[in-house]
Amino acid sequence: MDAAEAVEAIQREMTVFARRARASAGRMHPELSLVPYTLLGHLETSGGRRATDLAAHYALDKSTVSRQVTALMRAGLVERRPDPEDHRVQVGRLTPAGRSVLDRVTESRRAAFGERLTDWPEADLCRFAGYLERYNAWPGSGAEWPARP
Repeated sequence: MDAAEAVEAIQREMTVFARRARASAGRMHPELSLVPYTLLGHLETSGGRRATDLAAHYALDKSTVSRQVTALMRAGLVERRPDPEDHRVQVGRLTPAGRSVLDRVTESRRAAFGERLTDWPEADLCRFAGYLERYNAWPGSGAEWPARP
């Protein structure tokens, strides 16, 4: 396989991966689909963010993120609080219920990935993780990509 064929294979396999991730997200844990899960994860690791910050981070339209955050608020998983640095701005933060749901879903997802990767040698796992982190860290993505969700 030459470089051009490798790039084509990577593109094809990443597309399959993305489709399967979206399709399995609801089945893995019906309580929280993929987009809300990633938003909750980012809110947890960041300590809270404005909807515009979330939209920029994930390269999504602000209205899309606002709808998702509103749904998470209605479910009692996120609350808005004044930004400590600028009280005119509202920041979304996880509620205790949001943190609990995120913890349960994260554990469920870890178990599913662990089951799928159980037969992989440790060196392969480390290499694969490093490649994914390197790929997602590319600065030309148009969004800031986190090392962890």
